[in-house]
Amino acid sequence: MAERGKRTVRDLRRGNRASLLRHLYFEGPLSRQELGRDTGLSAGSISNVVGELIADGMVEEAGAVESDGGRPRMLLQVAPGYGYVVGVDVGETRVRVELFDLALTERAAADLPLSDSGHDVDHVVSLALRGIAGVVREAGIDDSEVLGVGIGVPGIVAHNALPDALPGDGSGIVVHSQTIGWDAVPLGRLLRAGTTLPLFIDNGAKTLGQAEMWFGAGRGSGNVVIALIGSGVGACVVTEGKPYHGASSSAGEWGHTTLRVGGRTCRCGSRGCLEAYVGAEALLGRWPAAPQDVSEETALAALLAAADTDPEADALLAEAAEYLGAGIADLINLFNPHRIVLGGWAGLMLGPRILPTVRDVAAAYALHHPCAQTSIELGRLGTDAVTVGAATLPLARFLDTGGERTVRLPVQGDADRAGDAALPARNRVARAVR
Repeated sequence: MAERGKRTVRDLRRGNRASLLRHLYFEGPLSRQELGRDTGLSAGSISNVVGELIADGMVEEAGAVESDGGRPRMLLQVAPGYGYVVGVDVGETRVRVELFDLALTERAAADLPLSDSGHDVDHVVSLALRGIAGVVREAGIDDSEVLGVGIGVPGIVAHNALPDALPGDGSGIVVHSQTIGWDAVPLGRLLRAGTTLPLFIDNGAKTLGQAEMWFGAGRGSGNVVIALIGSGVGACVVTEGKPYHGASSSAGEWGHTTLRVGGRTCRCGSRGCLEAYVGAEALLGRWPAAPQDVSEETALAALLAAADTDPEADALLAEAAEYLGAGIADLINLFNPHRIVLGGWAGLMLGPRILPTVRDVAAAYALHHPCAQTSIELGRLGTDAVTVGAATLPLARFLDTGGERTVRLPVQGDADRAGDAALPARNRVARAVR
């Protein structure tokens, strides 16, 4: 038996696989020589590990390039078709589900409106499970080809790992979200009751943040704040390349920082929150001419279109820009990031109009030295960034473990719940809460 804390040959091999696989994923296609140069591994280690990855089907050849006076060098890349990942975004008006290959090319998608049931837990779980099964079926693949399902949700995600839980079990995950009426919802257990696929759940702003860090406006910088502005407001604070979660995973609830003592009532129940001045729901609620019986996206587009001729609409956007700029100044003073990225569907819609004012206001309120070092820009991944980010949760584990497959789990977490699949969703919720 190996001494506790001492790395074994197996640990070293797994670490080498992870190092090569991750580097190849983000920087490839690369030759063996380039992999050796970039990772510092010996030629022998490169040859052995690459041989294993090719034999396992995780890595494939991607053409050749000419070398200086020698034979052409073969380029390698992570094989996109080796496996698939699913991303789920539990949004304000819908549940969006997308299935991607390992290159994060979309292979199937489903949009499931929340309808009149809103964020009723039974309804959300049912839609998510239906969407997951639907995209796997639409893509024409088997469950065994899916490396995992990532889910982005509003609110605080508590990762309470159960004893002896396998990676991707997710059964201990509990969600607290005051704004949608979720109080200690055992989302992991409810979803586990309907799927064998590995589950990875996190806050939607954090999944958006990971997507922008990997592929978007945050790439190349280790200290970034990615803001999600939709119906509500959240943020992902990245320090030294890693998202900051805090003591109980509630870090990043930027929308519920107080910008005005005794100010407007926020949907969380408090007063003066940033969200009450910047979130799309709050903005539209204060515009008398807001169109009714349309989506928030449509209504916000109408507000932006009216702002050139409607003084009330223009004043609302000017106020939102000032509060948003002040909120960003707080982020600059607190975290000293290199970049602040505005994302989320509402942030991307509002940004082109209000971003210049936001920058000016942030500069006026923030300390001059850190503000001068911070860029404020729009996200680059579009409105589906939360879904893409959710899909990176199982992908991250795959890369970090050197391509280790997550064990499939039984649909029911224990024998006591073996008959739950036949119960109505509401009954399953009641049992999970107990």
